[in-house]
Amino acid sequence: MLASLAAAAMCFALDAATKGFFRNYLVPGGDVHTLVPHVLWVQRKFNIQGAQGLLANFPLLVRQLLEALALVCRPVDGRVLRRASVCTPLKLARLRRLRSLRPGKRGRRPGSGRLDHWQAVRIRKLIIERMPDQLALPFYLWTRESVAQLIEREYGIKVSAWTVGRYLKAWGMSAQKPVRRAYERNDASIARCLNEDYPQIAKEAKQEKATIYWGDGMGLRSDHISGTSFALKEQTSVVRATGQRFGCNMISAITNRGALNFMVFEGKFRNATFIEFLKRMLKQAAHKIYLIIDGHPVHRSGAVRRFVADHAQRLRLVQQPGYCPELNPDELLNQDVKTNVLGKSRPTSKAEMIDGVRRHLHRRQMEPHVIRNLFKEKHVRYAA
Repeated sequence: MLASLAAAAMCFALDAATKGFFRNYLVPGGDVHTLVPHVLWVQRKFNIQGAQGLLANFPLLVRQLLEALALVCRPVDGRVLRRASVCTPLKLARLRRLRSLRPGKRGRRPGSGRLDHWQAVRIRKLIIERMPDQLALPFYLWTRESVAQLIEREYGIKVSAWTVGRYLKAWGMSAQKPVRRAYERNDASIARCLNEDYPQIAKEAKQEKATIYWGDGMGLRSDHISGTSFALKEQTSVVRATGQRFGCNMISAITNRGALNFMVFEGKFRNATFIEFLKRMLKQAAHKIYLIIDGHPVHRSGAVRRFVADHAQRLRLVQQPGYCPELNPDELLNQDVKTNVLGKSRPTSKAEMIDGVRRHLHRRQMEPHVIRNLFKEKHVRYAA
């Protein structure tokens, strides 16, 4: 009788020390008295005498109870018995005995907390409108750690990276690869070009029955690797290619109706090269040409200006603001060439590369719908 009372007392002590762990997760029906037979069985098996003996052998008692109950008992209220639920109290009991299972102070840690609504609105606005270096933070990109440091600096609230991740998800944000923009970029000039200059150019071109082209040039190299490839984790794919370095250049111009003009050449991009390209365009064009280009030095050279002046009735060059390549639809054609010519094949010589570029561009000339689709990209939709 005394042994049963001692066992029952130990059961209640166990339940209180583990914050209801046994009753809520392991004991059928939630009745602590059902632990008494298990405690008595442990006493007989290991020859433990009295309540003092149970207390002295507390780690052994906990381990045996957990192992036995995990086998014969079922969770209540549909809750699942997890491995961590058994291992954590057992580990604590083994290392620090009963003192380790004493309930601690509940609630958030000192200095931690949650953002109020107005605080969350301000932090979200800062993330959208600024980068970390603009806010004097030692980060270049917005990460969970940088956001946590911003919150702590602004409001003195410490939050974990996991909590920051939940905030960012609730604010409609996701991790993305940022787009590179030059510091020299003039946003006011770009906005004026989109809202005032281009509509006026389109109006004048319509009055003269002219065709608007967007032109650009680029270089291709044999060591350029485009695209991605599936491979085993932590085993990067190896691309076999020639060790020789060679390349070629191209210049092209497209319209929002699907027309394409191009020229592939070797060597540097010089005044004579650009003038030859303009001559070819004029030879093929039935109407006046408005060619929108960037501020490359060749485009602004004296030789090119004289040539344009001599053909002012049929040709007009329009210069875009600097450092805004995303506004030129021809940049998308350049990416298409790199992806399909260098990303899907490995040319072994300069002649093979030039032939591949020409064949691909000839194919695109026969597919005007592909060229028209380039103007559906959000940054160049103004020109569609």
